[in-house]
Amino acid sequence: MSNKSETSVVYYASARATKWDYKYSLIAKLEELIKRLDFSQHIEPDDYVAVKTHFGSEGAHRIVRPIFLRKIVEGVKEVGGKPFVTDSTRIMGWDYLEVANQHGINPMSVGAPVILADGIFGYDNVLVKAGPILGEINVCSAIHDAPAMMVVSHCKGHIEAGYGGAIKNISMGGVSGRHRSGDWKQARGHLHVPSEMDMVRDLELCNFCMQCYHVCPTGAVLFDGTDISFDEDKCWRCGRCARVCPEEAITRGRELTEFQQGLAEAAQAVLGTFAPGKVLYFNFLLEVQPECDCMPVADTPLVQDQGILVSTDIVAIEQASYDLINQAAPLPGSLAADKGLRQGNRILADAVGVDAQEQIDAAAELGLGSKVYELVEVEGKD
Repeated sequence: MSNKSETSVVYYASARATKWDYKYSLIAKLEELIKRLDFSQHIEPDDYVAVKTHFGSEGAHRIVRPIFLRKIVEGVKEVGGKPFVTDSTRIMGWDYLEVANQHGINPMSVGAPVILADGIFGYDNVLVKAGPILGEINVCSAIHDAPAMMVVSHCKGHIEAGYGGAIKNISMGGVSGRHRSGDWKQARGHLHVPSEMDMVRDLELCNFCMQCYHVCPTGAVLFDGTDISFDEDKCWRCGRCARVCPEEAITRGRELTEFQQGLAEAAQAVLGTFAPGKVLYFNFLLEVQPECDCMPVADTPLVQDQGILVSTDIVAIEQASYDLINQAAPLPGSLAADKGLRQGNRILADAVGVDAQEQIDAAAELGLGSKVYELVEVEGKD
């Protein structure tokens, strides 16, 4: 972890390709970025290495492509590591692995086992102490037990976080989806609603548009043909229903500041299960859509593809990524254009309506890294 006032190096490869030569392709640039990080300094021979990414969802296709995952896997293998590509359960495990396969993420394509970090049922976890907001969280066992990790994140917007990058990838994605007790407070729902507050529902406002029913990942929204009801035991408190409700019949009963700080606490708890220097970060600023990859749709990108960033510092890479997206020109036919945003506005923050700087600031305050960064561009493969 870096001192929050030190300058951390973030390597950057632009998505632009202006020469007709493989070494200037984004894939070749990723190979050079991997070389710059020097995996041999972070991975011991025979280390099991979690390649943590997001498998996407049925209907949402803008995830990190399998070819990029494969290049990272190959880099791990070259130094003697034993990689596995992983995510935690977001829907039922068997179904989620099938979603991954439909998106092209399977052992044949990525060159490594593809597993669920919290098991096929989402119950495999280890209780880890967190900060004052969360108290403790259940970290996915395959992440908890792995000696090293590559955090591979598709950077985009998010319902509550405002921005989903490396911090959200390992905080929400590093916590198990379920708990054997059936208590949502012992699983990922604890991150969404860490305090005593809960979802607020006023069904008198409901117009039966059924968007909450279709967007719920756990089947917690019930409809008997006449009335809508909710299964409190199944509900993760993820807030997707509140996000899509046009009548505000469902709202989140707590401050987003608490949620942002909780993300940083969870990231700290997950990273605390690794020895120093054993976690590396890859941020893909490609197809930067306004919503998370866990939603059942993928809107058009807000900005043009920016490229790939890599670093050993989670705070620095998040600050650099967030800056690049916010400073970019908005694309026509996007949510940013719908809102009349122009270059000079904070594109992602203003389009989504949530300022994710809070989570980055909180991570820096916890000592996870430095917001001061030097962006070093890699123009091609040497």
